[in-house]
Amino acid sequence: MNHSKKLLIVEDDENIAELLQLHLREEGYDIVHAAEGSQGLELLKQGGWDALILDLMLPGVDGLEICRHARTMKRYTPIVMISARSSETHRVLGLELGADDYLAKPFSMLELVARVKALFRRQEAMSQNLLQDAGKLTFERLAIDPLARDVCLRERSVELTPREFDLLWFFARHPGKVFSRLNLLNQVWGYQHEGYEHTVNTHINRLRIKIEDNPAEPEFILTVWGKGYKFIAPRHE
Repeated sequence: MNHSKKLLIVEDDENIAELLQLHLREEGYDIVHAAEGSQGLELLKQGGWDALILDLMLPGVDGLEICRHARTMKRYTPIVMISARSSETHRVLGLELGADDYLAKPFSMLELVARVKALFRRQEAMSQNLLQDAGKLTFERLAIDPLARDVCLRERSVELTPREFDLLWFFARHPGKVFSRLNLLNQVWGYQHEGYEHTVNTHINRLRIKIEDNPAEPEFILTVWGKGYKFIAPRHE
């Protein structure tokens, strides 16, 4: 049972919302439902949510705007985005804005419940990994603290989104190793299928803008043509 997990559902379709609440409550989750985007945004701002199930198309404030706001908040809330729009463009857009998973309507309620459970398992595993490997990594010009989730470049703090931090931390723990976009998608995002690799490129480009002196000629995150990316940074002596 998952009595401690509090989920916010933002969905304007009454039938879908009722089914979501029924199946998720059967799993022991504490559910709050908002039928409009503006209501969902206000509830989100109150904080304390363990996950957000978010419809893309909503009256008033849409799901993308809610997703954007969620990713400006200090606490990281896993997001499952759902939508009648099943095109790759909309899936990629949702993921690039910070959604953790995307389901196109109509979908199986059992599959959605399974994906919510998988998100929580992955989040718990990552937390345990950080505790087990909590040492601060220090490279020339760059320092990464996994517990504080803080990155410093030349002793100045660099503001990263939670996903950007996760990506950088993964790279930094495997210096010199080449990862394909699909490898990174599986390891950092947790997806086990193809189709979302473009979002990896977007996040790497954003990371380079924030940590590289010249993003066009990166020194930390290098492209290995035809293979993927690798992290290069000499440690302090």
